[in-house]
Amino acid sequence: MNDAHPAVTWLGHASVPLEMGGARVLTDPVLGARVGPLVRIAPPIRSALGESVDAIVLSHLHADRADLRSLRPVGARSPVFAPRGAGRRLTARGLRTVHEMSPGEETSVGDVHVTAKTARHDGRRRPLGGSEAAPIGFLLQAECSIYFAGDTDLYPRMSDLAGSLGVALLPVSGWGPTLGPGHLDPARAEPRVAVPIRWGTFALPRPFRRRDDPERPAREFGALAARCAPDVEVRILAPGRRIELPSVEPDLAHPPNCAGCRIVDTNMASRVA
Repeated sequence: MNDAHPAVTWLGHASVPLEMGGARVLTDPVLGARVGPLVRIAPPIRSALGESVDAIVLSHLHADRADLRSLRPVGARSPVFAPRGAGRRLTARGLRTVHEMSPGEETSVGDVHVTAKTARHDGRRRPLGGSEAAPIGFLLQAECSIYFAGDTDLYPRMSDLAGSLGVALLPVSGWGPTLGPGHLDPARAEPRVAVPIRWGTFALPRPFRRRDDPERPAREFGALAARCAPDVEVRILAPGRRIELPSVEPDLAHPPNCAGCRIVDTNMASRVA
C-alpha cells in the first residue's frame, strides 16, 4: 500500500476504511445487516472490506457506532482509538487494545498522524453509551488530511479546519425521517471537499415510517453546497464504492443526479458483490 494513492471506501452509515500512510484505518464499523432495531436498506458489505485494518477510530458509544458484533472480530486484532472514558466498557466487551483520547490529543498509526477533535453531540444513550465518554471526531494526516467528524453539530472552532483538508467525511442524515440536534444536516455541513456519510443505510423495519427517498439527503447536500459554497467539491458514493485521493475524475457511467454536484456516484441499485 505504500506506493498506492490514499483512498476512501464508504461502506454505509459512518463506516469508512481509510487507506493512507501505508496503513488502513476503519471508522465506526457497523458491518452487519442490522444494528439494534434498525435494518440495513443499503446493499450488503463484502466481508473483506471490513477486515485487515491497522486500527479503528471510534467516535462515540451510541449503538449505531459502537456495534459490538462488528467491533469484536476487528478489534480483537487491531487497536481501537476511542473517546476518553470508553476504554473500560469496550475492553469488558472483548476488545483487546483500546486507547482513550480527548480533543486535542495526538497519536499515530504507522505513518498516519491522528488527532482527536471536538464533537458536539449528546453521548447519553443506552445500552452501551454513557455520558462519561463524550463523543469526538478525528483528523488523520499522512499524504493528505482526512477529517472524520463522527456525529457533531457545528461548533465555533470547526471553521479552523476549512481550507486545510484533503477530504472531510461529514454526517448529513440519520436513520429516521427527521434529524435531531447534534448532527450536521445538508444545509449546514460545508467543508471545502466533502464525502457525505450517515445517510441511506439503516432504517426502522416496516411498518415504521421511513424516508420516502433515502438518497435525498446526499443529493440535497451536494445541491446546497454547489449553490451556497461553490468551492466545495462533493463526492457522493454508493456503499462499497472506493475513490482515490486527492484527484478523482467523474465517473461517466454514473453521471451527476443533483444540480451542481461536480462528482456524484449514487448508483444505489448496483449491489456490492
